Order: sequence, then structure tokens, then C-alpha cells
Amino acid sequence: MSDFAQYQDLVYADATNGVLPRLPYDHERLRDLAEQAMEPGPFGYVEGSAGRERTARANVEAFSRYALRPRSLRPGADGKGGLGVTLFGTPYATPLLTAPIGVLEQVHERAELAVAEGVNAVGVPMVLSTASSTPMEEVAEAVDSWWYQLYWPGDDELAESFVRRATAAGAGAIVVTADTKRLGWRPRDLTRGHLPFLRSQGTATYFSDPVFRSRLKDDPEPGGVFTEAVFHFLGSFADKGLSTDNIARVRAWTDLPILVKGVLRADEAVELAGIGVDGVVVSNHGGRQIDNSMAALDALPEVVEAVGERMTVLFDSGVRSGADVAVAMALGARAVLLGRPWVYGLAVDGAAGVEHVLRSFLAELQITAELLGRDVADLDGSDVARR
Repeated sequence: MSDFAQYQDLVYADATNGVLPRLPYDHERLRDLAEQAMEPGPFGYVEGSAGRERTARANVEAFSRYALRPRSLRPGADGKGGLGVTLFGTPYATPLLTAPIGVLEQVHERAELAVAEGVNAVGVPMVLSTASSTPMEEVAEAVDSWWYQLYWPGDDELAESFVRRATAAGAGAIVVTADTKRLGWRPRDLTRGHLPFLRSQGTATYFSDPVFRSRLKDDPEPGGVFTEAVFHFLGSFADKGLSTDNIARVRAWTDLPILVKGVLRADEAVELAGIGVDGVVVSNHGGRQIDNSMAALDALPEVVEAVGERMTVLFDSGVRSGADVAVAMALGARAVLLGRPWVYGLAVDGAAGVEHVLRSFLAELQITAELLGRDVADLDGSDVARR
């Protein structure tokens, strides 16, 4: 296993030889560089959230309400597998995955293919968005490990096609997003009138799908604006009636583990466990869907208590450091999906930027675990306290 903590030593060693880091290690500075590198519309799309953006701020602020509790006199992880976790029977080198984020062509010209290079360098799986800029089969050829995230369309045959394609292409799991029955109210996008889907961006999985194409009179026009394909995409993007009945049908389409992302309530998690879902991702979509929602981290303990012994609980929303990952895992998450930070790395420096962000998070996580006297997979409620 990689000793991610050594990254810190290498940075200092390079500095003694006059080679300083090209990219920053704090999220705010990286975000500022990404804003300079991106057009205003795309940057607002990535950075922005619903309404007054209170949920996005709450996600970040929630981590300050929890304090890690070090065991100073216990030997820590030794760097040889200290970050490894097992999910659904499969071992992973780290507990980190990239969260599904779509329309990456507006961030970097190579989109998911650049992300694949970045994640491959550190052994982190990619969770591929349905709104990808690259057909899933091309991404599957480029990335070492990936899961597929499904936005359930209004066409069930199309949903089935997506799941079967992902299974055939080698995905490791299916992640059904439940909190996007329609796009949230996002003032930054509204102010600029920026909806990339209208320009055929983020539609590669749809436009390459045989079921989707069978619904059209003509083949989709790449980059087309207000085309038949675009309007059909907009009409079929989400199923407003999505329920456990839909999700239960996924089991007939794949033998992969099935997760549901966007769960903030114990009762919903219990319902999903009852229909045989393998895992949930406690998430509020990074604050992008509902303003003034509860912070995802505050929902995590409730969900873990309700279903943590029956299904695998993962987490995303508001993670901005390796120490944040440790807090989420101490509160019961088995793994963590990281969102905006690596997107900013992608904007600033392509694949190398993605690698930089992930390597930095993993180095801090491993150092934090060693100082806590724990392997990351063993973190639990005794390692964290409410402030």
C-alpha cells in the first residue's frame, strides 16, 4: 500500500532544492485559482448552490462542531495499509472516492479522461456522473476503478439501459441519486442564464445510448443548441415520481452493489435497507438542491445508528480536508466522496491538479490517523466528540 504521508516529506525535500509546490494546499486558495482559470458561467455552476447557499455553508461549518480525540500513547497506523478499507467485499487502497460531478467539459477540455489520469495516479475510484461529458465506455477504458451514478430518467427503459451499460463496462457499483427529481433553484446560474445542457454539454451518456437515440427522429448533433436531442434530454432527465419501487427494480438489471445517494433521514435509510439496497450516501448534493437544508454531517450519526449494521454508509458534502474525512469516518461513514476540491484542481492543472488534490487529502488523512493512534478503517465514535 502507498505511504501517502510521505508526500509531505517529498514536498519539503523538493523545497530544499528550490522546487516549491505549483499548487496550493488550502481549499480557498485553490478555489480562487480555479475562478481565474474558468469562465464565469462554468465557475458559478460548480461553486454555486441553491438559494442563499446556506446549505453549502452549513455543510462546511458542521465539521467545526465535531472534535477529534487523539490517543497520544497508542502507536498509530504504520503507513502499510493504514488507509485501506473494504466496501461490498472489495478492498480499496483508501476510503476516498471522487463524487459524481457532471458537465466537466466546461471545467477542462479533456473532462473525465483527465480525471481518470488523476485518480489512477493515487488509486482512488471515480464515481462517474450520468451527466458526463464522455461516454461511459470511453471512461471505463481510461480509469482503473469506477462506480456509476444514475440520475433516474423519466424513461425507465433508458434507466435500465444506463445500468446495463455500466455493468457491462466494468463499473464496481451503481449509485442512484435520489435528491435530484429536478434541478434546484440556483441564483448564480439563473443570473447568467447558464444551463450547459442547453448547449449539449454533459449529455454524452444520453447521446450515445441506443434507447435514447431510438426516441429521436435524427441522430444527436454534437454541440447542438435547442436541438431535438437537447429537448428530449431535458424532458427525460429526471423522474419526479422516483420512489423505492423504482430503485427495487435495479436489482433485476445488475448484480453490482446498489447504493442510494442523497439520504438525510433514518426512516428513509431503513426503508431502503428493507428493499435490499446495499448502501446509502448521506449527502445533500453539496447544498446544490435545497437551500437551508440540514448539514449532511449532522444527519450522518442518525443514519449510521439506524442502518449501519445492515448496510454500508458513505458520506459526502462539505469535505474540505483530510481531517474532515477522519471526522466523517469517526461518525460512522465507511468511505467518503470528495466533490468540489478536485474539480478546482482539474480546472487549474488538469489531471495533475486532480492528483494534487487527492494526494494532499490522503496525506493529511494518513497523518491525522497516525496522530490519532488509529487505522482509518477502525475510527469510531470514541475518536470524536461534539464541541
